[in-house]
Amino acid sequence: MKPFYQVLLNTLIANVTSSFLWFALTFWVYLETRSVLATAIIGGSYMLLVAIFSLFFGTIVDHHKKKSVMLASSLITVVMYALAGVIYLLFPENALVDWSGAIFWLFAGVILIGGVVENMRNIALSTTVTLLVPKDNHDKANGMVGTVQGVAFMVTSIFSGLSIGLLGMGWTLAIAIAFTGVALVHLLFVNIPEKDIFHDPELEGKKIDIKGSIAAIRAVPGLAWLIVFSTFNNLIGGVFMALMDPYGLTLVSVEAWGLILGVTSTGFIIGGLIVAKKGLGKNPLRTMLLVNIGIAILGAGFVIREFWLLYAVGIFIFMSLIPMAEAAEQTIIQRVVPLKRQGRVFGFAQSIEAASSPLSAFIIGPIAQFGIIPYMKSDAGMNQFGWLLGSGQARGIALVFVIASLIMLVAVLFAFSTRAYKTLSAFYAQS
Repeated sequence: MKPFYQVLLNTLIANVTSSFLWFALTFWVYLETRSVLATAIIGGSYMLLVAIFSLFFGTIVDHHKKKSVMLASSLITVVMYALAGVIYLLFPENALVDWSGAIFWLFAGVILIGGVVENMRNIALSTTVTLLVPKDNHDKANGMVGTVQGVAFMVTSIFSGLSIGLLGMGWTLAIAIAFTGVALVHLLFVNIPEKDIFHDPELEGKKIDIKGSIAAIRAVPGLAWLIVFSTFNNLIGGVFMALMDPYGLTLVSVEAWGLILGVTSTGFIIGGLIVAKKGLGKNPLRTMLLVNIGIAILGAGFVIREFWLLYAVGIFIFMSLIPMAEAAEQTIIQRVVPLKRQGRVFGFAQSIEAASSPLSAFIIGPIAQFGIIPYMKSDAGMNQFGWLLGSGQARGIALVFVIASLIMLVAVLFAFSTRAYKTLSAFYAQS
C-alpha cells in the first residue's frame, strides 16, 4: 500500500493548491461584482469544460502510464496559473473586476483551464486504486481518497477566505503558483509501479474513444443507469455551486465564510474516514441511493430559515455524505470494468455527470438573479412563501435550494424501483 499512500500525499498537495485558487476566485468575483450571475457562469463554465475534456482525458489515461498523466496534468496547471499571474500584473484592477469585459473572462478562464486539467489527474487516481490496492479493499481506499479531498477542502476553505480578505488576489495567485510547483516537484519522486500499460487494441490511434467507452459501459448490465442516475447528484450540485457561496456571503463576512467552510469541511474527512473504516456494505449502489435521499432532505432543510448556524450544520452533514456517494460509484466501476478500459469509463462518466452541473448553474443563475430573488423580496413573494422560508435577504436563494432538493428526492425514490437497480446490484455481487 506504500505507493498508494505516496500518490494520496501528492494528491493532497495538488488538491489543496487547485481548491485554494478556485475558492479564492469565486470569493473574489462575488465580492467585487456582487453578481450571482457572474459566479454561476464561472462555476458552470468550469463544469462544462470538465464535461467536454473528460472524454479526452479518459483516453489519455488508458493510453499512458498513470504517473506520466499526473505529471503532464501538474505541468499544464502550473503554467496556466503562472499565466494568470502575468495577466494580473499587466492589467489594472478595474479591468480585472469588470465582468462585462474581456479581460475579466480571460483572467478567470486561464485559472479555469488550470483547474480543469487537474481533473485528468483525478481520473488517473481512480485507476491507481485498481492498480495498487487489493480488490476487496477498493471501497476503503476510495474512502481514503475522500478523506484526503476533505482535508484539502478544509485547509483551502479557511485560507482562501483569509487570503482574499487579508492579502488580496495578487498574493493569493502567488501562493497558488508556488504550491503547484511544489506538487509537481514532489510527484517526480513518487513511485507508481506500472511496468506495462494495459493496452486496449481498440484504442490504437484514437484521441477520443467515445465508441469504446460506450461499449465498455454497455458490457456491464445496469452500469449506464448508474451513470445516468449520478447526474442527479450533480443537478443539485450545480445549484449548490451557483448559490452556496453567495448565500453564505450574504449571512457573514468573507473571512467568517472561509472559516465556516473550513470547519464544516471536516465533514468530508469524517465521511471519508467512515468509508475507509467500515466500507460501503455488500451493495454500494443501495448505499449511494440512501445517501442521496439524505442529501435531498438536507438540501430542503438547511435554508428553511436565514440563520448562519443552521446553514453551517447543514453544510457539515452534506459534506459528510458526499464522500460516501462518490466512493460508491468509484467502487462499482473499479469492480466491474477491466483496468484497460477504466480511464475511458471514468472519463465518460465524469463527462456526462459534469454536464448536468453547468446546465443547472446556467439556468439557475439568471433565474435566481432576475426572477426568484427579486420576487422573494417583494410583498407577493413573502406572502406566498414567508410561512415556509421566513424572512431575510437570501430567501430567493433558499427557495431555489428547496425546489432542486425536492426534484432530486423524487428521482432517487423512483430509482429504487427500477429494474436497472436490481440488475446492477446482482452483477456487482457476482463479480
